[in-house]
Amino acid sequence: MFLVHEALDSAKIKSDICVLRDGEQATSYVDELDRDLTAACPEIVILDINLPRKKGSEVLQHIRNSVRCRNAVVIVVSTSDSFVDRQVVTKLGANAYFRKPSDYDAFLKLGDLVRDLVNRPSGPP
Repeated sequence: MFLVHEALDSAKIKSDICVLRDGEQATSYVDELDRDLTAACPEIVILDINLPRKKGSEVLQHIRNSVRCRNAVVIVVSTSDSFVDRQVVTKLGANAYFRKPSDYDAFLKLGDLVRDLVNRPSGPP
């Protein structure tokens, strides 16, 4: 989580961050947001594909099926560079896939990706 904070800071992104430790906690959080009409859904979700207790792909599918949070931008992060993993999350509606590099400076590029996705024009091109 430290590296995600560093990446967002390096891209000068100011944000409120909610950290959820596993897939069950993430799906429960989405369910709570669907029930509480006063709660704000996240604008962007950085989702690890290898979560404990429920796979990241299941969480992504849950987000996309959400009544209120389905339009959140979702960046899937993983140590895997598997074509199949990328294909699965793309079909489920991920907006981007970021392979976690082992190099600190390369990881900071996650912040640039977040900034680009948040600042992209909405609607069809």
